[in-house]
Amino acid sequence: MTDTADPIATIDDMIPSAPVFDSIEQEREHRKQRLASVFRVFSKFGFEEGVAGHVTARDPELTDHFWVNPFGVAFGQIKTSDLLLVDHDGNIVEGRFPLNQAAFAIHSRVHKARPDVIAAAHTHSLYGKTWSSLGRLLDPLTQDACAFYEDHALFDDFTGVVLDTDEGDRIGDALGDKKAVILQNHGLLTVGRTVDEAAWWFITMERTCQSQLMAEAAGAPISIRHDVAQTTALQTGSDLAGWFSYQPIYDKIVAENPDFLD
Repeated sequence: MTDTADPIATIDDMIPSAPVFDSIEQEREHRKQRLASVFRVFSKFGFEEGVAGHVTARDPELTDHFWVNPFGVAFGQIKTSDLLLVDHDGNIVEGRFPLNQAAFAIHSRVHKARPDVIAAAHTHSLYGKTWSSLGRLLDPLTQDACAFYEDHALFDDFTGVVLDTDEGDRIGDALGDKKAVILQNHGLLTVGRTVDEAAWWFITMERTCQSQLMAEAAGAPISIRHDVAQTTALQTGSDLAGWFSYQPIYDKIVAENPDFLD
């Protein structure tokens, strides 16, 4: 008889823990570097659309402040030193560039509504905004899609460019306790307890939108059974799984284009 190992229930059982830090300063620098990396990655993946799109990271000390990309600077050129520190009244505390008011209106309210959230990501990516026009949640068609099963929401009240914090509040309400919200006729927004996690959920949600659009164009896709989708969501949709999935992408962008660390 051959001995077999106990089955691994989740990805969390296979991967290391996210880093911990010896000081606030060290943690702040880590978050800023990870945030700057996201813009380089999103540029590489074609997620930017002119001046639209923003990703934020809560400051580890000033928890009612967040770091965000400067308005009008291309994702592919953003460095750690370019990031803005903004308070929840919309004042630029640190940084030399202007602030995207839509970024403030959305992200300030999402961070306020979700104290557990460290980072939030939103861009006008092609497949995300295309899927959003259907006003539907994603179906569990693939293993990757199951990360969002019963863990994403729909905000179905598009009223134009978001410049009012009242709409930011309503987006935060729609998000609830989930990892992502589809903004109807607008695009995707994902959140995470690390910058890495929020970035990965955005990347894989964009691809999930692309996958479902392709599947429905080709025929009648078959959904994964409810109980299997729930189990797969537990296996692949955890905070730690989201964080770890971004690590190879971060390593690759550092190797290819390390100047964002400046």
